[in-house]
Amino acid sequence: MDEPIQKMEKDCSAIVDAQIPEIDAHAKSGNLTKALEQLLVLEKQTRSSADLVSSTRVLKRFIQLAFEANDWKSMQEYIVLLSKKHGQLKQAITRMIQESMECLDKTPDMKTKLDLIDTLRTVTDGKVYLEVERARVTRILAKIKEDEGNVNDAADIMQDLQVETFGSMEKREKTEFILEQIRLCLLKRDYVRANIISKKINIRYFKEIEVQDLKLRYYDLMIEYSLHENEYLNACKYYRQIYDTSAVKEDPVQAKRAVENASLFVVLAPFDNEQSDLIHRVYQEADQVDTPIYRDLLKCFITSELMRWSMIEQIYGPTLGQNPALAAGDEASRKRLKELHNRVVEHNIRVIAKYYTRITTKRLTQLLDLPDKDCEEFLSKLVVSKTIYAKIDRPAGIVSFAKSKHPNEVLNEWSQDINALLGLVEKTCHLITKEEIIHSITKVI
Repeated sequence: MDEPIQKMEKDCSAIVDAQIPEIDAHAKSGNLTKALEQLLVLEKQTRSSADLVSSTRVLKRFIQLAFEANDWKSMQEYIVLLSKKHGQLKQAITRMIQESMECLDKTPDMKTKLDLIDTLRTVTDGKVYLEVERARVTRILAKIKEDEGNVNDAADIMQDLQVETFGSMEKREKTEFILEQIRLCLLKRDYVRANIISKKINIRYFKEIEVQDLKLRYYDLMIEYSLHENEYLNACKYYRQIYDTSAVKEDPVQAKRAVENASLFVVLAPFDNEQSDLIHRVYQEADQVDTPIYRDLLKCFITSELMRWSMIEQIYGPTLGQNPALAAGDEASRKRLKELHNRVVEHNIRVIAKYYTRITTKRLTQLLDLPDKDCEEFLSKLVVSKTIYAKIDRPAGIVSFAKSKHPNEVLNEWSQDINALLGLVEKTCHLITKEEIIHSITKVI
């Protein structure tokens, strides 16, 4: 909440203009202590008079004199001292802190910089009017820790601040801060917290043209999280959001990469209604970009025809092998390649269930190119997920895809068929009678 405007009791600008040159002269002659003591008396006058402009000049001068004298210890002491003065104007303290922050990049060594950062974080702790400054100093400290290799410490430091509640911070800076929190959590491998923090960002904000760079950073981070959690459908959605960015669409290389990755991950995602709808949408996008191999792969999964895994490897393997998601050679990429094989088998089972009511297990293993045990395992998974209906008669070696019906359902279907048949018979009789009448009339004429 903003501080209510305090009425100035006396204008001290003339006094400040008269004494500042004298104070500067003492500082240049090497007598910094006397200069700061005289400045402290002047600070009391400006503070008692509630003169914001003059008080701000004086507080900033403390920082400037200490910096010019390279006396960092005095600077830190006076930052703490002045911020605790009774009746000190909040706006003046804010300007002093901002002046101190500008000195961070000019410190002679890392120890001095860390001491100054620690002082600023101590002074700004718990003060709402200094929340933005505290956040910026904290981010600098986290960067230092990360550069030193202490990723865990950097992530913990950043988590201390809940910038989404800061009303005085601009939306872009707030989003950048949250993105930095997510990035550090992913580096720390704290995926649960990364997911929680990601929900603090309202993605509708990314519709603005000015924040496309933040949009791409956000979805890159979310893709990293999704791939770790094996959420392939979400990864596909995120790549589609990247493709939907104007800056990406204008670049054929980036657009092609986004569509190819979206195509790969929608194929890797388990089948359900949402995946079925999304794969058709991605197929349309792949048709607009020069990605013939990925487009043909999508078409194989859209078409109700059996696929041979050996042919898939032969036709699409070389191109898919160049995709970073499958070409890394690590355990994750090998797992994704296995998932692709599984999706091919599951697609084939859905096709078989569509065209067959009953099939022998021997014939099923031939169509799927799998041993009996694996066939039964895949069937069981699809039945449990309610993707298909199937029953296995092991002694007879028969798989039935026809769902058993209740006698009432059978009777109702029979009744509907009989009604439809009688309707057709009645219509046929009517047409025959009509033809006979027309024929008799023509004959009479």
